Amino acid sequence: MIDGKRVLGLVCARGGSKGVPRKNLRKLGGRPLVAWSIASARACPLIDRVILSTDDAEIAETAKAFGAEVPFLRPAGLARDDSPEWLVWRHALSEMKAHQEFAADYLVVLPPTSPFRDITAVEGSLRQLHATGADIVISVTDASRNPYFNMVELDATGAARLCKRPPGGVVRRQDAPKVYDITTVVYSARADFVHSSGGTWEGTVQAVHIPAARALDIDTEMDLRFAEFLLAEGHVKP
Repeated sequence: MIDGKRVLGLVCARGGSKGVPRKNLRKLGGRPLVAWSIASARACPLIDRVILSTDDAEIAETAKAFGAEVPFLRPAGLARDDSPEWLVWRHALSEMKAHQEFAADYLVVLPPTSPFRDITAVEGSLRQLHATGADIVISVTDASRNPYFNMVELDATGAARLCKRPPGGVVRRQDAPKVYDITTVVYSARADFVHSSGGTWEGTVQAVHIPAARALDIDTEMDLRFAEFLLAEGHVKP
């Protein structure tokens, strides 16, 4: 809770992941991916309740074992490959208000694909949301490519051009305007904004910066192997 504002922690983990089958139950450092996000949410002192949204009974039971509430199962219509995550957030807020008597003011979403988040990033995201009056706070990390310097678009003939070309051009990467990659580490949003809008960019957006090692997004088998490497070599701490 922040100054009387109730905070709901949400972990979204459907059963039908494609890039890494059963991804949310795959083990990393001896525990399933979904458990990492649950642990982060439970460790944040500002989060009042931690719930899991899933369509999958096995994921639900695993989440309960690691301390999350699973007060409902997600409808099949919100668990397809093309189901908007935003509607999953809205569904969770509505279910908690209608059936759990918990009307959240703020929602913090912790995707299982980012197991290495630091608790300070979660708390910082929520505090920034509260302090700035933003509608949503996303997480970002330094981009490995830059549209002003080494990212191109191809036209119908195959000709290449820079995505963004500032006046005079940029001859050194260091001189290009700073850009960032969006990460899946943490999203903090006002509940009323989630209910009233159709997505992130319809509101006022702020961002918290995440170090590269903490920003890993597991979407493929290679990502999972790299996560195992980072743990084994001590580049991140559980």
